[in-house]
Amino acid sequence: MTIHREGYKYIAIATVLFAVVAWLNAHFLIDILWLYWPIQIIFFLLWFWIVWFFRLPARNFTQGEHLVVAPADGKVVVIEETFEPEYFKDKRLQVSIFMSPLNVHVNRSPIAGIVKYMKYHPGKYLVAWHPKSSTENERTTVVVGNSKNTLLMRQIAGALARRICYYVKEGQTIAQNEEFGFIRFGSRVDIYFPVGTKIDVKIGGKVQGGITILAKMS
Repeated sequence: MTIHREGYKYIAIATVLFAVVAWLNAHFLIDILWLYWPIQIIFFLLWFWIVWFFRLPARNFTQGEHLVVAPADGKVVVIEETFEPEYFKDKRLQVSIFMSPLNVHVNRSPIAGIVKYMKYHPGKYLVAWHPKSSTENERTTVVVGNSKNTLLMRQIAGALARRICYYVKEGQTIAQNEEFGFIRFGSRVDIYFPVGTKIDVKIGGKVQGGITILAKMS
């Protein structure tokens, strides 16, 4: 496991902040133990959480061309038919994965193929599970297709997420499990399947990006 490049700046800031607080504590509060230790522990935990948030597990493997893997770590919060207005403009089966601040926040391609569509949308910062977050929040839409399947992924910023990062462009070839984006500090990823697809996860289930199989497609 390594540290994601999106975290370098934040980890550096957190490290400097922790070092300054530790120095101030040692000089001014070392004799007031009931105050010294809580401050030390709180700032250490903050530093540790920032390092942990930007972890990048090694998952550089494929699961098979007929298998669709989860694009993100988190909890399945939506499985429902809905109208997809941006690219397909028809009914699709939406599966939504909510990423808490404790989850890995790397977003991975669920299938191998070509990036057929990519667009960034500025927007609001409603909580990620809000019904309107899919259409009103800051978000990106990425469509990946091959000779057999075409899937749409939507990165959605949440109340804490203030930066969606994306690393692909239209026409680019992408491998299954290859990183296509990252969202900072709590967010959601939607994936849209053809109606009638049998989904292999349930609402409330925990998934791991690049590992958990969401569906088997012909």
